[in-house]
Amino acid sequence: MRLDLRDVRSPSHAVERAFPASALGSDEAFTVAAPVALTLDVRKDGDKYSLLGRLSTTVRRECCRCLEPFDVPTTVDIDVRYLPHRVNTGEGEYEIADEDLSIAFYRDDEIDLGGLVREQLHLAAPMKPLCEDGCRGLCPVCGANRNREACACDTAWRDPRFEALRSFRRTTGDEGPARKV
Repeated sequence: MRLDLRDVRSPSHAVERAFPASALGSDEAFTVAAPVALTLDVRKDGDKYSLLGRLSTTVRRECCRCLEPFDVPTTVDIDVRYLPHRVNTGEGEYEIADEDLSIAFYRDDEIDLGGLVREQLHLAAPMKPLCEDGCRGLCPVCGANRNREACACDTAWRDPRFEALRSFRRTTGDEGPARKV
């Protein structure tokens, strides 16, 4: 899953690759569930390369409410600049500009496309993945998946600081002032 930059001889070079889902493995945040289609236009400027294109696949994520896995068709636009690793000296301090955020580094005239795909899929991940907008999640008492089954658990929160008053009310039978209807 490497792009050999020695094969890029013209200022613009088209790259189309397909990778099996198993080639990317799984990650703690997601698993690639379908083959990855990668279409890139590689633009060369001396030893600098710009990769523009698109990546398409299906990603299996875990819902943050019900913890069930679900598949998400994912398409990501790619716009990354690559510089040789030798220019990444890390010397001195300077302010990072917006265009610096899309810079990566390559070594030995190769770009790791697997790393690029994983990075782009991480960047495209939602903060809180949901299997559906109306996901009801898990019951905090019994752990039942509320999307599949109903439970009779009492999930109303009661301030524990007032428990003594509630128990006092139960023992005295005082239910508070009478209400007029």
